[in-house]
Amino acid sequence: MTTKTTENQTSLVKGGEGEKMGKLIPTLAKKPTREKKEKRKMKFRYTFFFILLPFLVQFAFAKEVNVYSYRQQYLIEPILEAFTEKTGIEVNVVYASKGLVERIKNEGRRSPADVILTTDIGIIDELEKNDLLRAVNSRTITRNIPANFRSPDSLWFGLTSRARVVYASKERVNEGEIKSYEDLIDPKWRNKICIRSGYHPYNIALIASLIANKGSEFAENWLTGLKRNLARKPQSNDRGQVKAINEGICDLALGNTYYYGIMLTNYENPEQIDWAKNVQIVFPNQNEEGTHINITAMALLKYSPNRRNGIALMNFLTEDLAQYKYAQENHEFPIKKGVPLSNLVRNFMGDFKKDTTYLLEIAKHRSEAAKLVDKVNFDN
Repeated sequence: MTTKTTENQTSLVKGGEGEKMGKLIPTLAKKPTREKKEKRKMKFRYTFFFILLPFLVQFAFAKEVNVYSYRQQYLIEPILEAFTEKTGIEVNVVYASKGLVERIKNEGRRSPADVILTTDIGIIDELEKNDLLRAVNSRTITRNIPANFRSPDSLWFGLTSRARVVYASKERVNEGEIKSYEDLIDPKWRNKICIRSGYHPYNIALIASLIANKGSEFAENWLTGLKRNLARKPQSNDRGQVKAINEGICDLALGNTYYYGIMLTNYENPEQIDWAKNVQIVFPNQNEEGTHINITAMALLKYSPNRRNGIALMNFLTEDLAQYKYAQENHEFPIKKGVPLSNLVRNFMGDFKKDTTYLLEIAKHRSEAAKLVDKVNFDN
């Protein structure tokens, strides 16, 4: 007779060889021994561990944030070190003066970058147009950064501001001779002006602001007249223009405000202190729309692998400590209200009228500004 098997039975055939064999051949329905149970448990534990291993490794090394920075190392490094000291999160930085937008595009989803730091709104605008930014909804940032210095969609945020001013020789330019950007194209300044490349983002932003405020025709005429008054081919950086004034190559130059403070406190290169002492800062267009303002900015990148750490860094950069360091060490204008200017900025610059044209309105004219630089063959 044949019997049906259950979980607690052994398959047997009564009588003959089957009964004998049944004593020797247990089936799968036989109860596992304690030893086998333990082996199965261990096997499960090992399998579970190896499934989780990649996630555990990622978690173990997640105390980091990766930054792509257009800001120079000596300017931003002390602030990033303060962030690491406060949070324990290591900051890995790629510094570059150009090419980071193309790099982010090419890296796509594989990009290791979490946060980008820029020297003007133009780079941020390009990233936004290419859908490479991720919105950050942070009460900390919203509280610290005024609405006119951040994206309405929370895609980017200003950190500091700076003005594009005229540096004028104290010896050769009388106070009040320059009152506006338009004054720079007066024929009396023929062969008296120095400037860096017209294609540099700082100058493109200024030209774009002229287009936004006064139209393309005005901007083209201004560029043409400025080129006529140049003492030399556009070259070097903002500090290089102040050096040229000190050397008598030119009497006037365009530059950003914060370089003045950097030069005056550059004790490692004391010759720069002399350059700065020989010029005065003129804030143009005080009787019109005000002096052109640009910003440094930050954004979270779309494919950020360490998103939480990236947002932590962004929050930190808007708080008092980081804003204070920007002001005191870099002599920039902090965007967060209530953070004091450096003594140097307060003493040498004081209050002035700022152009309040919305930054994205200026940014949308950047391409046209670059075409005008081409059209008038400015750099040649």
